[in-house]
Amino acid sequence: MWRVLVLVGVLVAGCGLPHDVDGTLDRVRGGVLRVGVTEHRPWTVLGDEVTGAEAELVQRLADRLGARVRWRRGAESELMAAVARRQLDLVVGGLAEDAPWTEHASLTRPYATSRVVVAAAGEVPADLAGVRVAVRAGTAEVAALTAQDAVPVPVDDVAGAVDLPVAVEHWRAAGLGLRVTDHVLLEREHVWALPLGENGWQVEVERFLLGLPDGEVDRLLAEAGGVAV
Repeated sequence: MWRVLVLVGVLVAGCGLPHDVDGTLDRVRGGVLRVGVTEHRPWTVLGDEVTGAEAELVQRLADRLGARVRWRRGAESELMAAVARRQLDLVVGGLAEDAPWTEHASLTRPYATSRVVVAAAGEVPADLAGVRVAVRAGTAEVAALTAQDAVPVPVDDVAGAVDLPVAVEHWRAAGLGLRVTDHVLLEREHVWALPLGENGWQVEVERFLLGLPDGEVDRLLAEAGGVAV
């Protein structure tokens, strides 16, 4: 329901003919979509080609506008500086809503939520105190488990430790044959970044993102992450 309400708001905003300071939407339509990308698997994967869940979404947006995608790879800080100088039309890479870039770029409304949860084949107690949970070594999830008095069991990949409860992205659990529990360790809202002042362009991008079918982003993440769905 929230997606429908927000989409209606975006459409209403579109009726007000929002103005692009630099004419981005008109230039991109039928032209070139300049996209900055930083690697953040499985949102974005930088190999010989740019792939990943968001790469697929960017291509869909470009197809909708009859545009060709021109990728620019780089560090997040470098790309945000480029979008601030209007050298890029969009920046993607699993960006979180709380990213410290609001003075350089305009962020879309959150279009996807990623959660790191405790998942297991069997039952997991309501209280994690003393419960051994497999978790990728060196991640923020280790601290999140410790904060709940669980016993982190660091591993290289939780796929090899499913005899234990595991800390895993929610979209990955089903492919591992695990059930998502009510234990949410981390939650992030994801956005795209655009140049400031390009209001018509932002409405077009948000209309596209908020019109995605329910579960589509999770499906793309699982596919890009090599998880059977």
